Amino acid sequence: MPVKLDWKRELRWLAAFGLALAAAGLVRYSTQGELTRWSEILLIGGGVLFLAGLALSYRDFVTFFSARSSQLGANALTITVLVLVVLGLINFLGYRHHKRLDVTSEKLYTLSDQSRRTVADLKKDVEIIHFAKQPDPTFKDLAGEYANAGSHVHYREVDPQEKPEVARQYNVTHMNDIVVSSGSHNETLSGTGEQDVTNAIIKVTRETVKTICFVEGHGEKSIASGEQDGLQGGDKALKSEGYQTKTVNLVSSGAVPSDCSVLVDAGPKQSLFPQEAGFIAKYLGGGGRALLLLDPEMDPKVDSVLDAWNIALGSNVVIDASGVGRLFGTGPAVPLVVDYGPNPIVQNFAGTMTFFNLARTVSLKDKGKSDPEGTELLKTSARSFTVPNLNTKEVRYDPAKDQAGPLSLGVAAERHVGTGTDTKGARLVVIGNSAFATNQWAGLQRNGDLFANAINWLAQDEDLISVRPKNPTNRRVILTDTQLRELGFASLFFLPGLVIICGAVIWLRRR
Repeated sequence: MPVKLDWKRELRWLAAFGLALAAAGLVRYSTQGELTRWSEILLIGGGVLFLAGLALSYRDFVTFFSARSSQLGANALTITVLVLVVLGLINFLGYRHHKRLDVTSEKLYTLSDQSRRTVADLKKDVEIIHFAKQPDPTFKDLAGEYANAGSHVHYREVDPQEKPEVARQYNVTHMNDIVVSSGSHNETLSGTGEQDVTNAIIKVTRETVKTICFVEGHGEKSIASGEQDGLQGGDKALKSEGYQTKTVNLVSSGAVPSDCSVLVDAGPKQSLFPQEAGFIAKYLGGGGRALLLLDPEMDPKVDSVLDAWNIALGSNVVIDASGVGRLFGTGPAVPLVVDYGPNPIVQNFAGTMTFFNLARTVSLKDKGKSDPEGTELLKTSARSFTVPNLNTKEVRYDPAKDQAGPLSLGVAAERHVGTGTDTKGARLVVIGNSAFATNQWAGLQRNGDLFANAINWLAQDEDLISVRPKNPTNRRVILTDTQLRELGFASLFFLPGLVIICGAVIWLRRR
């Protein structure tokens, strides 16, 4: 007996089939990221079939949607769609107005002051390009922070295998290389940390390269030395910020070289010759900038320079009797500073500490004098005092001879020299200690920042003065074998058993 088909009944499924085809077209489009021919066929064909099925089975659809169960289902569907629309709007607003809350104690997911200031001061576009097949998601988040911090920073990912011409353009030779580019300047990162990215941005956007000259010939600390008392770390930090460094011997050169943007004399162990002090005075008189780090218990013979700048260099050693240094493993001969003067060098140091292993006082002779304009940068605690030297076995404060704290350990001064259009700004920073900038001490609290900020200020690069990124503290919990066994027991038996007991109690109560 032949089966008679009910075409009207079968046509109801035509709309469902068309809807399925259209959905398949949308899925194909979303996964491929572009509207291909097959996606168009599925979308158009599905739409036509859906409308045809709806038109041919119009009465059946009206009857179906008139039923009470259908109306309840339609209400539920409407509410679901409205909820999805609201969530979509919230997501859209979140995308357009990107805000993140970093609740970590060290602000691990927030750019440092230096990075934010560097990005905010950009005048031209900078592109961060990650050459990788599967880019690191952690670095992608970091690059996104830079892009959110300023409109001039852009991030993109390039697969060097798919686009070798782009890799050749930026001289990329290894997978996972990261290039920071601005105009014709490119810099390949040596690491993936925030400091690496910020330093690269500074390098590619710098128009000129300034030279920092380090005086040698009197036992000064060496920028080439990786020993504890060397300045190799400080030298590396300056180069990472776009400076170039070199050493100079004032006796052999006969003057401060003209290409020196900043002159540094870090911890001379022998006195300078009178003509060398004259070279420094002449250099400052012509609008130069200098950083003098002068340790105690030796006479550097630079009184003529300091007198002209209203700076007094103490012939003493500062003792810190507060006892706070014991918390950091230091003694009374290492003054701790938490009080800073009103100068850009230390403007972001509030609430932080700097340490000075064997220091002398450096202060303003006349605090009312306005030329040069000077500021005492570093003040010790009230429980500090000076002694003539450390040759005695027992150090005691003698009010008749010694100075009581707070004591100044550093001065920054500036003045304008020349007349008319030839006016230049000369600057001088003097600190009664050089150890704070060495490899041994630079990583402690803000010591390294103090050295770098002093150079930045002297070089008139105030935009670089800030608190630099620090490495996150290791907060991993180290468990003993017993604790590991107890934790494993709790995971395997205690927590599942607790759920089973709660379920059993509820089941018994319901019975």
